[in-house]
Amino acid sequence: MSDRHHHDDPHQHDHPHLHGHPHHGHPRHRTSPHHRLAHLLTPHSHESADKLDSALESSARGMRALWISLAVLGATALAQAAVVIVSGSVALLGDTVHNAADALTAVPLGIAFLLGRRAATRRFTYGYGRAEDLAGIVIVLTIAASAAFAGWTAFGRLLDPRPVEHLPAVAAAALVGFAGNEWVARYRIRVGRAIGSAALVADGLHARTDGFTSLAVLLSAGGAALGWRYADPVVGLAITAAIALVLRDAAREVLRRVMDAVDPVLVDRAERALTRVPGVRGVGELRLRWIGHRLRAEVAVVVDGETTVREAHRIAVDAEHALLHAVPRLTAALIHADPEPLPGAADPHLPLAHHAVS
Repeated sequence: MSDRHHHDDPHQHDHPHLHGHPHHGHPRHRTSPHHRLAHLLTPHSHESADKLDSALESSARGMRALWISLAVLGATALAQAAVVIVSGSVALLGDTVHNAADALTAVPLGIAFLLGRRAATRRFTYGYGRAEDLAGIVIVLTIAASAAFAGWTAFGRLLDPRPVEHLPAVAAAALVGFAGNEWVARYRIRVGRAIGSAALVADGLHARTDGFTSLAVLLSAGGAALGWRYADPVVGLAITAAIALVLRDAAREVLRRVMDAVDPVLVDRAERALTRVPGVRGVGELRLRWIGHRLRAEVAVVVDGETTVREAHRIAVDAEHALLHAVPRLTAALIHADPEPLPGAADPHLPLAHHAVS
């Protein structure tokens, strides 16, 4: 006997989870007074740290982070452009272009957040959350292009060094560029980690690379003030190496998300939560995957073979409920109840064996 329990359609847990499931007719089961009291007094966000109210709110937070960072970086680029016009600094011009490009990376990520709000369709049955992963790839490619541009410009300056004029103004603009980018980087990374968006974290790392580029302009201005002709290209090459390191971290995070990698700690938390559910005698296959900044779970739990279908369904509901509380950013779970095997009995899944992928 098996029982499949799926809450994805129409109940996707995109809203605060209502305990007892009265809205889709599940029979209420007995709970202890202590359990009921704890549920009444505890905010039900299904995340222990209560960082996230709902998947919709996480998208709104992501959009807000993009708009604010776009405004800050836009103002930074405009301030630097004014100094470029006055000083004619090519290094600062490159940094200004870099900052403007970083601000524009908010566009694909913003589109991804908007797509993620759309409901699932018969063609895109899991919704459009994967658009965030595509945006993350675009951001990684943008970081790579920035590193290539910075390296190429620094190498050209090494072959043909040029004097830098109006050094105080250039140094001040470089500090403005670093401060703006570092603030945006911290803000994007913090919000990205809070809502589980790898793409937004990668975008924050990209802003940090632009801050390094601004520091390169500052250091090169200082070297030029001391009379070292090669200060600008040497520092530029060093910063290119730093950008490459950030690129490696961003690419690793985004590619892991594309490959459905999850933190093993989340798997451990899910297993511990399931084993504490009354009626669950074991945990079989357990899979977690990210779709944008939302997690989904597919689980097989072992129940008593003499359990009725209704009782197995109740156990599945309790198992999903426990997962939603234990695993941060989990919004849906598919629970499959397997009967506890009897000695000498045939495996009930044997008819499926010839469909297994070798």
